[in-house]
Amino acid sequence: MKNKKKIVLIIIIVLCLLIVFGSVTFLVLKNVNENKTNNEYRQIATSVGIDAESLPSENVTESADSQISEMPTPDIDTDSNVSPVDFSSLTSQNSDIYSWIYIPGTNVNYPVCQSYIDDNYYLDHDVYGNYSFAGTIYSQVCNNREFTDKVTVLYGHNMANGSMFATLHRFADSSFFESHDKIYIYTSNRKLTYRVVSAFVYDDRHIMNSFDFSKDDQFQSYLDTIQNPRSVSKNVRSNIDLSLNDKIITLSTCLNSGDGRYLVNGVLINNEAIER
Repeated sequence: MKNKKKIVLIIIIVLCLLIVFGSVTFLVLKNVNENKTNNEYRQIATSVGIDAESLPSENVTESADSQISEMPTPDIDTDSNVSPVDFSSLTSQNSDIYSWIYIPGTNVNYPVCQSYIDDNYYLDHDVYGNYSFAGTIYSQVCNNREFTDKVTVLYGHNMANGSMFATLHRFADSSFFESHDKIYIYTSNRKLTYRVVSAFVYDDRHIMNSFDFSKDDQFQSYLDTIQNPRSVSKNVRSNIDLSLNDKIITLSTCLNSGDGRYLVNGVLINNEAIER
């Protein structure tokens, strides 16, 4: 009897050690992968003329809130009519790259991809097509690449090191929300400026599949949602009136905990040609 108990105890200890070893291995590999992805983005940013030193540090964790808040703002001159992005260089590396997103006051300063083959390919692949925990900022083929749809949705992970769309959560702070109201999208020949309308917690439904934006009543319903969200956690800009003629961008990322999505919504206020 004692031998059986001893054997059972040994088996339990071995299983516990295997679980601990597996968890540690997963965390190490995850951290290595995130750092690799950040280094790749720093390299690609350098290749398109953006200061790599202004991109997110690879050594910041989600628990280090003070460190995340001290990350430098990407150095893009939004007043310039010259594109800061060399799209010829980008598309020669990956033809799925079709735009660049920049949000002042956050770490969002990334290429945007779209795969014609797999809608969620960039959920877990980097800009070079390699497997990556961090993925890439991306849209799905239900949206065109010219941002002319009534609603365009961009997806990005809420990474623990502050990269991808993690710092969208800064818009949950009312002071930050009031002082930061612009989203910039660069394409090969245009600069699109959006004014942030609202930021709030939403459920996890697929927005583009839940609304038929070709119908005015459903588009109006979505406009009503982003102007008056039914969420406890929300910030809304009160001096904006949306209409059926507006173009909306919705940035979607995970919550820090629990189910649902965190959305930052903007309305297009300027669409201008820029020099390459």
